[in-house]
Amino acid sequence: MAITPQRAAPVAQPQDAGSATRRSDTSALVIVTLLFFMWGLITSLNDVLIPHLKAIYTLSYVQAMLVQFCFFGAYAIVSLPAGALIRRLGYQKGAVAGLLIAAAGCALFYPASMSGYGLFLFAFFVLASGITVLQVAANPYVTVLGPARTASSRLTLTQAFNSLGTTIGPAVGGLLILSTAGAAAAANAATVQGPYLALAATLGVLAVLFLAARLPQIAEGEDEALPGEGHGSAWAHRHLVLGAVGIFLYVGAEVSIGSFLINFLGEPGIAGLSHADGAQYVSLYWGGAMVGRFIGFLVMRVTSPGKTLAFNSVVAIALVLAATFGHGSVAMWAILGVGLCNSIMFPTIFSMALHGLGRHTGQGSGILCMAIVGGAVVPFVQGMLADGLGVQLSFLLPAACYGFILYFGVKYAAMYVKQ
Repeated sequence: MAITPQRAAPVAQPQDAGSATRRSDTSALVIVTLLFFMWGLITSLNDVLIPHLKAIYTLSYVQAMLVQFCFFGAYAIVSLPAGALIRRLGYQKGAVAGLLIAAAGCALFYPASMSGYGLFLFAFFVLASGITVLQVAANPYVTVLGPARTASSRLTLTQAFNSLGTTIGPAVGGLLILSTAGAAAAANAATVQGPYLALAATLGVLAVLFLAARLPQIAEGEDEALPGEGHGSAWAHRHLVLGAVGIFLYVGAEVSIGSFLINFLGEPGIAGLSHADGAQYVSLYWGGAMVGRFIGFLVMRVTSPGKTLAFNSVVAIALVLAATFGHGSVAMWAILGVGLCNSIMFPTIFSMALHGLGRHTGQGSGILCMAIVGGAVVPFVQGMLADGLGVQLSFLLPAACYGFILYFGVKYAAMYVKQ
């Protein structure tokens, strides 16, 4: 049964004219999209810093992975308090707060470079905390800058620019950090000072510009529970809870596949590539998500987000199973193709899960951002499977994750009607 929303939540304040509203929404979307690009670029720099810090401090792999533990751990710890902060400050000022916290995290890299690994880990946590606040504020903000039925499309577009940031971030980091760390500077943590101070300054400027921008004011709409769901808090909305599980499993599957790609491509029955050669193909996996999000932006303006999510999930399951039980180039290209299927999943699950939450949207956004911690949990579980069953069979876990996402897409396929 199609569900016709009476009012999307949160909702933009009415303007004097429809054309003025559209211009205001477009300007706001451009500004918010820039934020998505920036946090994508910053997040992907971790892939450059991990091997750099490992060499500087002669760390084990477990110790080096504390970078990701601290980074993703911030989502679990900060997301719910961030939701409360957004409810207190509002979405625009909340995004400004996130930018300033992230800028402080980047600035901490300067003293960390003269101190030790522990301060670096704290800097990563502060940086990720700012990005978490930014996500809690910005993701729902995008969903209201236009009609409810195209919310997933808009969020997919902004996520595409986030993917653009993750694609060019490692290249920029390699140029500014690793290329300057030659034979004499390879063990010098000071190479991070310039780039991260520049990032801190950029984030500070963005915070000032974002605060000064005349963006549409966001007001909380009514709590519009779907049939059979309750009111009272975000947790009473079943589609929000299931969406949080979907975000947990999606991020977990996406990160886990990326984490095991080089080892998978090194298997004799797959491609037998060295780590250096296999690393060249990892960009195809992440680049597929970027391309797919630009395509998804157009597709979901005319198709149901739930149906699109279900379709991509079916294809992702088929590709992962082909990689799990296949051999040679077929298995290799199948697993790389999953990146294209991943493209629309996060923004679609996110916007569907927030639908109709009204005054609980900030809390719901915090719950969904907290679920990003799946990026730390699922790879760990797949690692245990890889130790016991082998790398190839361990990919059955991501396939199971996509199975739940398929269920979510089918269950709420009729959440929006064309308006």
